[in-house]
Amino acid sequence: MRIFHIHSGGVQELAELPAQMPAQGFVWIACARPVFQAQLTEIQASLQALVGLQLVDLHVSDLLNAQLPSHYDYTSQYDLLVFRRLATAQGDGAAQPPAPVPAPAPVAPAESPARRSGPPVLRRIDTSPVGFAVFDQLLLTVHPSDCAVRDAYATRLLASAPAASTNGEGRSNPAAGARVPTSPADLMLRVVNQMVDGYLDLRRELTRQLDHWQTELLKPRARYVNWNSLLEARLSLHMLDEICEDQRTAVQDWIDALETWTLPDTPAGLRELDLLKVRSRDVLEHIERVVHHVRRLEQSTETAVQMHFSVQSNRTNDIMRTLTALTAVFLPLNLIAGIFGMNFEFLPLIHKADGFWWALGSMVFIALSLVLLFWRKRYLARTR
Repeated sequence: MRIFHIHSGGVQELAELPAQMPAQGFVWIACARPVFQAQLTEIQASLQALVGLQLVDLHVSDLLNAQLPSHYDYTSQYDLLVFRRLATAQGDGAAQPPAPVPAPAPVAPAESPARRSGPPVLRRIDTSPVGFAVFDQLLLTVHPSDCAVRDAYATRLLASAPAASTNGEGRSNPAAGARVPTSPADLMLRVVNQMVDGYLDLRRELTRQLDHWQTELLKPRARYVNWNSLLEARLSLHMLDEICEDQRTAVQDWIDALETWTLPDTPAGLRELDLLKVRSRDVLEHIERVVHHVRRLEQSTETAVQMHFSVQSNRTNDIMRTLTALTAVFLPLNLIAGIFGMNFEFLPLIHKADGFWWALGSMVFIALSLVLLFWRKRYLARTR
């Protein structure tokens, strides 16, 4: 568990849960899902002391559920957002078994996503949920074990904190101070935006992999196609589409909830609310960009498969057309050979010394004429 006190003067990481809410800023409590389950009683007691209320049991179950899709819910005192992030290559989405500590919430299922076959880029589409409980002056986040997103943003937050206080002349630096979140909702949106950036980075690898498959599928002499990997790609893209749709719905519900917030009385409060709406719309736009790209990749995959079978069909047609033309060339030759092979005593040219050469010359002339005719009509040409 990591605890941070974030205020306009900087960011401090605390060693333990505070006994009371600080006078300035807000508190960020970031813990792994097994730790959250093991220390649920202590965390609920700290929430009661800091903000005067505890999490609802159903929301606790949502935070402990490792298979829950992205969704948004709220109460009169806090908002709850569950957002699915990409698991890292090291498999940080796999949590260790939780400690057998009695708790009012059900035991969370193991976070071990099934291994997929195919390229490594497909295995990166494994996802795991991150829960956000947003209070007025506190943000509680529940991550998978060893969450890289949490640690990366916490490192960035701590690195930007010293620059946020003063500039080189000892005066306040507002541009640097803008790096520090101003509220729990602002911090939540920044973390969510970092998760969405992971999906945006994944697009390049998926595009490169699918371009390689399209090139292989469109080769006319390709005899082996890795259909298992291609099927895994289509299933992964379909799953990614569903994940992004859930994410878009959750963020859209959050934006709709922002519209119902009471307008602050101060210009600073109004500006902060407007910045929250702008940042929320920016996150939604990033998610819609991922959805659009994933659907385009799905269509490209379907088109590549159809073009592959079209190429194979054209190749088969070329072969059949060539065989048909060759059969048409030898058909009159077989007719002539069949006529002169009949067992009649009197046949034209049968008793002449040069009869064989006349028949052979006629057969060669007919064969060459037919080959030239079929070549000019492109019956013997290969379709490029």
